Amino acid sequence: MSRSGYTCVRYIFCYVNVLLWLSGCGILGVGIWLRAIHDGYTSLVPQYSLLSADILLIIVGATTVLITFFACCGSWFQSRCLLVTYFSLVIIMFLIEFILATLAFIYREDLNDILKEELMDGIRYHYRNSTENGLEVIWSKAHTKFHCCGINNYEDWYEIKAWEDRRIVPVSCCLPQYQNMTNCWEEGNIAYWYSKGCSEQVLMWFVSQLHIVGVVGLLISFIQLFGLISAMLLFCTVQHKRVKGHIYKAYSSTSYPS
Repeated sequence: MSRSGYTCVRYIFCYVNVLLWLSGCGILGVGIWLRAIHDGYTSLVPQYSLLSADILLIIVGATTVLITFFACCGSWFQSRCLLVTYFSLVIIMFLIEFILATLAFIYREDLNDILKEELMDGIRYHYRNSTENGLEVIWSKAHTKFHCCGINNYEDWYEIKAWEDRRIVPVSCCLPQYQNMTNCWEEGNIAYWYSKGCSEQVLMWFVSQLHIVGVVGLLISFIQLFGLISAMLLFCTVQHKRVKGHIYKAYSSTSYPS
């Protein structure tokens, strides 16, 4: 590789990873903010708090910051050690993504059933009908956005722990034109409720957004591939020369025209 080509790859690689590092800091900051300020409003399955949105954002942000740190320092200081560390971390992350995607595809039916059951447990045992409870806020927004009620249907809300021995639903299950009506949420007013469950509506919404999922997936794959190729090029081009007891980063004399 010529000197100009090496310099171009090096600076592009460095600047791209600086942007990714800043993005990682932003994601990490949002996760910490959600955890500190809105604790309880970020999980539909309280029994699995590690799967809440704030924890996932913190994990994604911290991982991005760590990996891009090695990339930036490795390219800027022309360190083979940092570059190979970055390369190894990206390979590990890629393998983890591939394994998780493969397992999710193979066991997609089981995962769907398990998720539904865990969401049901969240409704039955962790839902509290008060403005201080995060589950009420999340389910209210889900009912309003997707025009649905419950997971499978409105019967999921019957006789839960928040209102034992009562066959009622949250007010957000009422159709918009009836939400201001007195006691629209009582059993005798079933005609005023959304009839479809949210699992069906969310699935239909997800299918309609597959093009966005595909674009995001391709973008992530491109960034990872670019990082792997660039790191390998920089690693193979940089060599160490010892001159008068000092170590310098240099290019091979045969790697570019003299």
